[in-house]
Amino acid sequence: MPRPRQSLRAAAAGAVSAAVLVAAGVGTAPDAAATPPTAPAAPGHPAAASAASPAAASTASRLKFYDIPGSGGITLKGNVFTPAGAPADATRRYPLIVLPTSWGMPQVEYLAQAQKLADDGYVVVSYTSRGFWLSGGRIETAGAPDVADSSKVIDWALAHTPADADRIGMAGISYGAGIGLLSAGFDKRVKAVVAMSGWADLIDAIYSGRTQHQQAAALLGGAGALTGRPSAELAEILKNFLGSRLDKEPEMIEWGRKRSPASYLDKINANGAAIMLGNAWGDTIFPPNQYAEFYERLTGPKRLELRPSDHATAELTGLLGLPNDTWNNAHRWFDHYLKGAPNGVDREQPVQLKSRSSNGYEGYPSWAAVGRKRIDLPLSGGRTIATNVDSGADAGVVLLTNALDQFLKTPPVVPVPLLPRSVAAVWQSEPYATERRVRGTVTLHTTLTSDKESGTAVAYLYDVGPLGVGKLVTNAPYTFHGKTPGTPFGVDLELFSTAYDVPAGHRLALVVDTVDPLYISHNPPGAKLTFSSPKDDPSRLSIPLRD
Repeated sequence: MPRPRQSLRAAAAGAVSAAVLVAAGVGTAPDAAATPPTAPAAPGHPAAASAASPAAASTASRLKFYDIPGSGGITLKGNVFTPAGAPADATRRYPLIVLPTSWGMPQVEYLAQAQKLADDGYVVVSYTSRGFWLSGGRIETAGAPDVADSSKVIDWALAHTPADADRIGMAGISYGAGIGLLSAGFDKRVKAVVAMSGWADLIDAIYSGRTQHQQAAALLGGAGALTGRPSAELAEILKNFLGSRLDKEPEMIEWGRKRSPASYLDKINANGAAIMLGNAWGDTIFPPNQYAEFYERLTGPKRLELRPSDHATAELTGLLGLPNDTWNNAHRWFDHYLKGAPNGVDREQPVQLKSRSSNGYEGYPSWAAVGRKRIDLPLSGGRTIATNVDSGADAGVVLLTNALDQFLKTPPVVPVPLLPRSVAAVWQSEPYATERRVRGTVTLHTTLTSDKESGTAVAYLYDVGPLGVGKLVTNAPYTFHGKTPGTPFGVDLELFSTAYDVPAGHRLALVVDTVDPLYISHNPPGAKLTFSSPKDDPSRLSIPLRD
């Protein structure tokens, strides 16, 4: 079995290789001695000389690489695409798109999409986020310095490119998405944002159910160490988080709160940027629930797209310059809200969902309208399970499992009849006579009794076929601390939102065990968990359906 550091190094190398391929596809290499472009002449004055020939400038967008001043005196490595004809017409201003890079990625990440945007008449500035690769500073994990960097990049672009101060957008994947959303709350110049595979609530994303998402945090920490310089604060947070330092929980939550766009919702709404959010049903780093909840609370122009994939894999083909739904809609979003193009994106249903079982999109007027019809799976009878033994039910591997489901429709499977009932609690529905189209957030309500004061349970929902093979529909972890041993308490848990079609003749099964490689378990040795369904408070699984 490969060592974790070797695996992380290979993952990082693969990511960089993909970025280099993109750069090769564009056919441009970094200019080691590039200097900032001359600021465009003011209207009515002669234009400054351009480094590109007039003929070349009139037929293709231009790419150059620059050192861009960041906040606190650091230097950010960046690149700029300008539209064809921009050097020749110093009186014209173009809408500006700023692209902060994803976690661990260099500035060439967005070259393919940046060129497409520039060919459509945008000035596009991409930059390596602080602390990574050759950009200065330390990794602040979307802290205040990162937000200040985005404003400094905008300042620089307005001074050194033909960018229009009244038409500024930001876009990004993952880390770049988070920085873009935060910037929409702190820089009123940002008029439109496209945030792909990002987060709105950092704590709810990697600490949902009060459970550390172990693989996600370890991957981010390892990738950061391999490709950048983590700040002392980040290193301490990761050590405490992965070390299950419960005494440090308030500090970790406060650290995450400061880096969560949801914490600045009032500012974001007051500034009124048009915000498009895109995420994946199977995102193992930033699950979709927290994005959907954030979307509902936005008051400005907004759009939410959820589709099958894992973290950032829905956008991957677009980074390689291939056709891609997410990036196509991002371009449409900017065309309408920065250029005023009447392309109809504002008249479409703002919530667009793609089922994991089909290829088409479904439109809804709001997230609340998704899965308004609900059916209950009663969880009758008691179940007692031993802890710290893997039953065989699990949610897979970070990034890999749901990417395979995206491209090959192969979710994790288990033989439900063979799951050991001593370590897995199982409830099943009767076979459904007709198809059941699960849409939205499945919720679990039950009563739990533990013989220890702490513990962890992981809930899985399976689509079970006639032969008893269960395909994973969704899952979520739950952790408790400080409970009185032997005393029952209520549990309400949201499983990760999904869209999945259960065929006629199949049934749904809820499986609960205590071990999953994605999460850290808090069950003391020898602990047992008992699930019950009191008459005055019956246990149930509530399943949202599309009519």
